[in-house]
Amino acid sequence: MAPDMATVELSFSALPEHVRTARLIVTAVARRSGVAEVLLDEVRLAVGEACSRAVEAHQRHCPDEPVQLELTADGHRRFEVIVSDTVPGEDLGGAPATSSPAGPAAWTDGTAPSGALGDGSDALGLAVISGLADEVEISSTPKGMQIRMSWPTGS
Repeated sequence: MAPDMATVELSFSALPEHVRTARLIVTAVARRSGVAEVLLDEVRLAVGEACSRAVEAHQRHCPDEPVQLELTADGHRRFEVIVSDTVPGEDLGGAPATSSPAGPAAWTDGTAPSGALGDGSDALGLAVISGLADEVEISSTPKGMQIRMSWPTGS
């Protein structure tokens, strides 16, 4: 890792009450990393949505496994948050998902993720995240789903 990069890793039990704590920690790290004050609400809301989605997935499939967050600031351009769950991809339909800054996530076969992820709230949540984060990448692997979000820093 480059010397000007800082990474914070956080694991929390898949309980809804821990989502608020995760949002507070991410907001504090984003502020310290140089994310503009006007973007902090977007960071807080996007991370809260991603963490809530992961908590719900864990409660359905693997309640004893923690949700993982990784926060990285490169010191020059981007603040990145990765929210990872450990719900295997085959439990969610198996197809990997992708997203771009231009729009909400879609599975790589072109279908919308709502049916594969359970109820339609997942598709709405992913669309909200895509609208709040500057860049979003959503992927599903045999180890779980990962939502990578990033915002510019003023550094």
